[in-house]
Amino acid sequence: MSEHEAQRQSLTNRAASSQPQSAPERGPLPGATYPFNAEDEAELNRLAHQDQLITAGMGGLLPEEGQTLPAGGRVLDLACGPGGWAIGVAAAFPAVEVVGIDLSARAVERATARARERGLSNVRFQSMNIMEALAFPNASFDLINGRFMASFMLPASWPRLLAECRRLLKPDGTIRLTETEGPLTNSLAFEQLMALATAGLKQAGQSFSADGRHGGMTPMLAPLLRRAGFQDVRLRASAIDWSYGTPAHESVFQDAIMTLELGRSFYLKLGLASEAELSRLYQQAIADMQQEDFCGLWTVLTAWGRQPETDSAPSAPS
Repeated sequence: MSEHEAQRQSLTNRAASSQPQSAPERGPLPGATYPFNAEDEAELNRLAHQDQLITAGMGGLLPEEGQTLPAGGRVLDLACGPGGWAIGVAAAFPAVEVVGIDLSARAVERATARARERGLSNVRFQSMNIMEALAFPNASFDLINGRFMASFMLPASWPRLLAECRRLLKPDGTIRLTETEGPLTNSLAFEQLMALATAGLKQAGQSFSADGRHGGMTPMLAPLLRRAGFQDVRLRASAIDWSYGTPAHESVFQDAIMTLELGRSFYLKLGLASEAELSRLYQQAIADMQQEDFCGLWTVLTAWGRQPETDSAPSAPS
C-alpha cells in the first residue's frame, strides 16, 4: 500500500466511525464563532492542508493580474491560521515584511514555529481578534489579505473590519479577500452534508444567505468593499476540478474527509441531524467520492480593491 493509500484509508476509517473522538487538549475559545475548535491539532492540520490546495488551485499566492508587492512593503494576513499563506509570501518576497494575526494561540504558536524552521526573519505572528480594533498604527500596510473568513465572521462585523482595513492600509494599498460557497458534487450524500453546513451557519447567524441554502458570502464581497470606500474593485474566480482521476482529487478528498469529521459536533450541537444520520451520510459520501464516476468542482472567488490615494479613512480608535 502506498503512502497516499495508507493516509486515505486512515482518514476514511476515522471519518466513517461513529465513535466519539477524544477530547482536544484545549477547548474552544470563549465567545468564538468558528464552528470548529480552532485550538485542536486536527483542525490546524486540516487548515494547513487546505491552505496548500487552495493556493495551488488559485494558481499561486498572488495570481491576480497586476498584483505586486513593493520592496520594503508590509503585508497583513487576517485570520492566518497556521500561517501557510503568510509564510509563503515571506519566502517568495524576502524584501517584504509579513504579519499574520489569528485569534487562536495554538495557531500562532504553530505558525511561528514553522517560520522559524524555514529560517524566515521577515514574518511574525500575533494573537488578535479581527472582529475588534486591531493594534496597528494608521497606514501600516501595503496589502491586507483575508481568506475564508466567512466561516466565523458575523455579517454585522464586516463593515467594522473593512473600516479597520481602510485605516491600516497605506494610500494606494490593496485589500484582497477570498471566499467560497463550498464544493459542488454529484454525490447526494455529500450535497446533503453541505446543506447541513450552510443551514447551520444560517441558524447560528453567520450567513448572508436569505434562506440558508448557500453561504451567501461570494455575492457580497465586491459590494462590501465598495461600500467601505475601496476603489477599482475587481473579481477573479478560480475553479478546482476534483473529479475522480484528476490531479486535485486526492487532496480535496482528504480535505473533505477531515472537514466532515470535524463538523460532526457542529451539526449535533445545532440539532441538525442525529448521530446515526450523520454517520450514514458520512459513510455514503466517502464511498461516493471514491467512485470512478464521481464529479466535483470547488470554486473560490477573490475580490480586491484599492485604498484611495487621498484617504478619508477613520482614525485609530481611542
